[in-house]
Amino acid sequence: MATVDTTVQPSPSGAAAAFAAKHAAPHPLKLYGGWFCPFVQRVWIVLAEKKIPHQYVEINPYHKAADFLRLNPRGLVPTLAIHPSPDSDSEEVRVLYESAVVVEYLDEAFCDQSLYGRDLLPRDKGSEYERARCRLWMDFVSSRVVPGFYRFIQHSEESGESLEEVREKFLDGLRSFVEEMRPAEEGPWFLGGRFSLVDVMLAPWAMRLFLLDWYKKPGGLGIREARERGGEEEKKIWERWDVWFDAVTNRQSVRDTWSDEEDYVKAYRRYAENTTQSEVAKATRAGRSLP
Repeated sequence: MATVDTTVQPSPSGAAAAFAAKHAAPHPLKLYGGWFCPFVQRVWIVLAEKKIPHQYVEINPYHKAADFLRLNPRGLVPTLAIHPSPDSDSEEVRVLYESAVVVEYLDEAFCDQSLYGRDLLPRDKGSEYERARCRLWMDFVSSRVVPGFYRFIQHSEESGESLEEVREKFLDGLRSFVEEMRPAEEGPWFLGGRFSLVDVMLAPWAMRLFLLDWYKKPGGLGIREARERGGEEEKKIWERWDVWFDAVTNRQSVRDTWSDEEDYVKAYRRYAENTTQSEVAKATRAGRSLP
């Protein structure tokens, strides 16, 4: 059996390198992450949006240090470590992982808008339903759209499905997401005029969609073809998608946490060849839920 390449560029590049450098100094709030990981980028986007002071610690997912594994024995990133402040009597280090959990924690814990950015889930009086609906579609992204992305990019002839079938299932997930967006006349985001955690949940994969055009030929992502062969309703869906996609891929917090494009091409080659040994890739191969 051929040796699997588990090397990875050791640090972010481009705008993400500058953002990481600004947050390299020791701080009680530490984010352990990998620059190419979209789950990490979710958390990074929230930290950037809300201007939350923190320390960023780069982790090589294939060579995890012992001190990191003591914090999170599962060895997964992102991992958020909340150390006691210097004047605290406590020595307990509180640890959170799972990107969906971490982003909501950060949004709630750093809610003073005189110090931090606007809440990323609606919390004003009477917003209970809208907040619950946001959580519903956050889960939809994590349970439907994101797994579809990995099935798509890891597709091989041995998978039992054609590339066309995998592509159409992925596009079906995007269609369902778009159909729940507020009208573009109200604003570009899922909630219309308000950028929210729903947008954050999908933003990192929106940035990585170019990899499907790069690696999955013929056909690539296939949105243009879906638009052209569809009727009027299909065209409206993809027009609304374009509005959201253009807005989210140009959002400052998303751009600030993005490395140089060519580095993602190199990092995701092992996904496209279905040789990567990441936990996400192994779960995708086995047909399991993502870790």
